[in-house]
Amino acid sequence: MLNQDFRRELEARRAAVCAQLGDGVLVLPSAPVALRNNDVDHEFRQSSDFFYLTGFEEPDCVLVLSGRPEGYVLFVRRRDPEREIWDGRRAGLEGAVEIFGADRAFGIDELDQKLVDLLENVTRVHYRIGERKDFDARFLDVLDRVRARGRTGSDWPTEIVDPRVILHELRLLKSPFEIERMREAAEITVEAHRAAMAACRPGMYEYEIEALLLHRFRRAGSQRVAYPSIVGSGPNATILHYRENDRRMQDGELLLIDAGAEFAYYAADVTRTFPVGGKFTPAQRDLYRIVLDAQLAAIARCRVGETLDAVHEAAARVIAGGLLELGFLSGTVDEVIEQKGLKPFFMHRTSHWLGMDVHDVGRYHRERQPRRLEPGMVITVEPGIYVAEGDENVPPEFRGIGIRIEDDVVITAGEPEVITEGAPKTIEAVEEACRG
Repeated sequence: MLNQDFRRELEARRAAVCAQLGDGVLVLPSAPVALRNNDVDHEFRQSSDFFYLTGFEEPDCVLVLSGRPEGYVLFVRRRDPEREIWDGRRAGLEGAVEIFGADRAFGIDELDQKLVDLLENVTRVHYRIGERKDFDARFLDVLDRVRARGRTGSDWPTEIVDPRVILHELRLLKSPFEIERMREAAEITVEAHRAAMAACRPGMYEYEIEALLLHRFRRAGSQRVAYPSIVGSGPNATILHYRENDRRMQDGELLLIDAGAEFAYYAADVTRTFPVGGKFTPAQRDLYRIVLDAQLAAIARCRVGETLDAVHEAAARVIAGGLLELGFLSGTVDEVIEQKGLKPFFMHRTSHWLGMDVHDVGRYHRERQPRRLEPGMVITVEPGIYVAEGDENVPPEFRGIGIRIEDDVVITAGEPEVITEGAPKTIEAVEEACRG
């Protein structure tokens, strides 16, 4: 059931889209059900775009939205008591109107005919070709049937526009309602990271910590993880998208956890790195200080008018300076940056958009220039240093160390708001958290 605040939020989003559609019509199918194996499906998660406009979580449905008299139309599965025994309750046509606010609702079995009616005398339709190739053929067949009505004097769609141009720009700038959901996702995630630090001991397996994270997420009301958790100990921390999570952890190693909860369809994305035995070695401390200083410098640049390039540069310069001091690199900071000398140790960017998707939507450039940060944007800040296990150009005590520190930052009119700051990240706070 949608509460009143969410209903008003959805209405405002649809109104914002309609204001930009002009005389066009948006056609948006839901996410498909994906087969996992044999007769078992993957867990269904609604398309972020579809949920953003409807709040509707069922598969096999289509949204048609316009500023025309038809307004907000949903095609949904009809109520079916027998199937609902097996697969769960359906909203049906009545629920689509009464609960989800549709102006009109039809059965998904009526789509092919009704969509022809809804697109008659429409010249511009906003539809994403290629995302749902199984649906594309159906959609294009409908357009052919609308075009055939032109013989009787009707107009038909002559333009197909990518709806991301409108939708993803709206999603990039979060409303107060959305930011509050993201704070809740962040709070759940922070508490899970703190619990992981307190529980981790030498001899445990990475998957035990992964299980603890999932338990904490679900217990706090998170519907699912925002992305598969990375729990990498020792040299596994140098693998950016490590997924196995099956190694036994040893004393004297670091554990890198990149894990975030999803709450009400909004993602958190947090990374912390801490000593398995509770205390950093001198080499680990040296690298950790560099990464932390880099992250703090980058966060300081998370202000209106700055760019993600500037945020990245702030982090990169600190890391370059730190690795020069340790003797990992030679030259000057400017030379290291210009010659891409950091790439063996820091090979990824510092930030990405965050929202309903962990790598959220929205263009990173405008008119071929880096986009300026605006209030309501939410980004990650995640510098790191990764020293390959077999890198013989660095002292042995540094080999196989991977460190990343990541927080979620809301761009405001003033100071950046770090909504994940509750997860310990100074050396002293991390070691204290590891002591439980």
